[in-house]
Formats: sequence, C-alpha cells, structure tokens
Amino acid sequence: MKKIAITVIAVLCIWGSSVAQAKPARFRVTALYENGGHHIEYSKAAKVWLNKLAADSNFSIDYIQNTDKINDEFLSHYQLFIQLDYPPYAWKPEAVAAFEKYIDEGKGGWIGFHHASLLGEFDGYPMWEWFHRFMGDIRWKGYIATFVQGQVNVEDRQHPVMKGVPASFLIKKEEFYTYDKSPRPNVHVIASVDENTYSPNSDVKMGDHPVIWTNQHVKARNVYIFMGHSPILFENDAYKKIFSKAIFWASGVSR
Repeated sequence: MKKIAITVIAVLCIWGSSVAQAKPARFRVTALYENGGHHIEYSKAAKVWLNKLAADSNFSIDYIQNTDKINDEFLSHYQLFIQLDYPPYAWKPEAVAAFEKYIDEGKGGWIGFHHASLLGEFDGYPMWEWFHRFMGDIRWKGYIATFVQGQVNVEDRQHPVMKGVPASFLIKKEEFYTYDKSPRPNVHVIASVDENTYSPNSDVKMGDHPVIWTNQHVKARNVYIFMGHSPILFENDAYKKIFSKAIFWASGVSR
C-alpha cells in the first residue's frame, strides 16, 4: 500500500506540473525587431530579457523581423505590438493599413523604441504621414554620433508606466536624437532628458527634449521610449522597470 501511495502522489505531482505548464498565456505580444545593423546587440539583449519576463509573468511573445506577415488577421491575435528598434518606413502597404487600424481603433496596445522615431525620407522611402502625426508631428533632425550619458527626468510620476521609477535616472550611453521641434504640443510627455547633464558635452541639442511620451489622440494605449540603442540598457533597473510596466499598461493587463 505504501508503494501504491507513493506512486499515486508522484503521478499527481507530474499531472499538477503538466497542468501548470499548460496554463494559457494571459495575453499575447508580437515584437518587430531589426536583425542586423547598429541595433542588433540591443535586439539580442532585449529578446533575452523579454523571454524571461514572458516566462515569469505568463504571457507569450512572438518575434518578426519584417512587416510581411502584418495584416488585420495577424494583428487580431495580439494584445500588444512592440516596435523594437524598427523604423517607420519600408513597411508593406497591407501592414501599414492594418497597423493604422490597430492603433486608431484600439485593437491592441503599442510600445515603440528608439528607431521608431526615425521620421523623414530615408533610403528612398517617403515620410509615413500617419506615423508622423502619431509621433507628435516631428521629423528626425540629427543625433549624437559619439554617444553621451544623460539624466532623464520623469515629468508624470503618476503615469502607470512610471510607478516606482525614480524621479530621475542616468542613461549611461545613448545617441539622443534631435527633431525639428518638440512633440510636446501634440503628445503627453512622460519624461525628458536634461541636455545640460550630457557627458561629455555635446552641441547636438534641441532644448525641450522629451524622450518618453504617449499620444492620447488615438484609442490604443501607446508609449514611445526613445532609449534603445545599447544593450547595456538592460543593466539599468529604471529602464527595465519602465519597459516592464509599459508592457502591462499598454496591453491592458494588470501585473
């Protein structure tokens, strides 16, 4: 009888483990990323970090490296779209139409990083006018090619993405973009970089310099986080907290 009892307990433990592993994901995420160029090391680090967060928090994440698959049917499977260092040009026409609908109608949330604000005419492609408006009517102007560290100041500490984040934090290596104007009149600014804290100092400045913001004129929950060039960002506790909280807020799922 003792052997039978032990066997039953072992079977129940295995069954319980299988049920736990089979537990459905709380929500689904797709992440569009560049698998080459200057941002490949950031993308690699981001994937490692995202995969662990997904496993720990019970959500699923699928990665795509181009826009070929993006259409209404594809996006209908996801509660969150992460534009992980991927520019707003050279998208397939069907992807453009589906993404605009996804955001305008609030069919899911969006988080964009870094290269998502590379707005203008690049590589022979015209400006994506809808995305231009979505990002606050800005046009890319320049960047700090030699990199600097700078202090980011949180402006809206009550925003869900910023809960528990320090009032200011240091970004140790970034190529802060400048734009033709500040997006502030057209978006809700959550954080900005203090250009006076750049080290080493740089002449590439724009004055009012938002780096995290959300566009409240569309139905989708959305947040743009400029910082996203260097993999060392995933050694920054404030950055990881912002990224994590953005995922749950934009997807509409509580942690």
